[in-house]
Amino acid sequence: MELIEKNTVAINGVNVYPFHTFEELLKYVLGKKGILVAINAEKILHATEQTRSIINRNIGYCDGIGAVMALKKHGYKDVVKIPGCELWLKIINALYKDGKKFYLVGSKQEVIDETVKKLKSEYSGIDIVGYRNGYIKTDEEKELLIRDIIDKSPDVVFVAMGSPKQELLMEEMFERHQAIYQGLGGSFDVYTGRVERAPKWWIEHNLEFAYRLIKQPSRIKRQIQLVNFLFLLYIGRL
Repeated sequence: MELIEKNTVAINGVNVYPFHTFEELLKYVLGKKGILVAINAEKILHATEQTRSIINRNIGYCDGIGAVMALKKHGYKDVVKIPGCELWLKIINALYKDGKKFYLVGSKQEVIDETVKKLKSEYSGIDIVGYRNGYIKTDEEKELLIRDIIDKSPDVVFVAMGSPKQELLMEEMFERHQAIYQGLGGSFDVYTGRVERAPKWWIEHNLEFAYRLIKQPSRIKRQIQLVNFLFLLYIGRL
């Protein structure tokens, strides 16, 4: 069953799609094309007019447990968390054997080089039609990138540059070449092992945020916002 626009749930003005499985998300985006935007508690709590507008024009999915809890509070009991750092690899795994074409943008040159090398090793025959680093410094560089994407016509484009920069760039790309787009933040660094993700037990018990806090105590100010988010959710303010 495909979701339609009215099926989004507004949390603090941020529209989130209540996908129940990865397969449901994939079916929806294959039929619609569009830009996948990861939604977590922080993005909901600190939404601005600009970020709300960006998310609501596109396809916001539950990347964090906070977003999942908010949707469950609104009656969507079967909604699942789909971490962006896993989602892009699931998309590749589901589509690369069908000859779908991929394009990657983001991170430092050595990271994107290693990412492409690893993808070609793990997904034999994957058709990566183009890639470049995320340091786009001029309008001319951006225009060359978009023209290359138009010329090579990828089915899927991954952009790892951080929000909202990556979403704004993807919107410009989408206007001139429709495809599946996903913003990845630091996922290339995770994929190549430059950034350590939480062990499986922490992820499965929705405690990834706690693990990251233990490893990086300086994140305490950001994590306190999750407590605030949960309180506002509990009292019905979100």
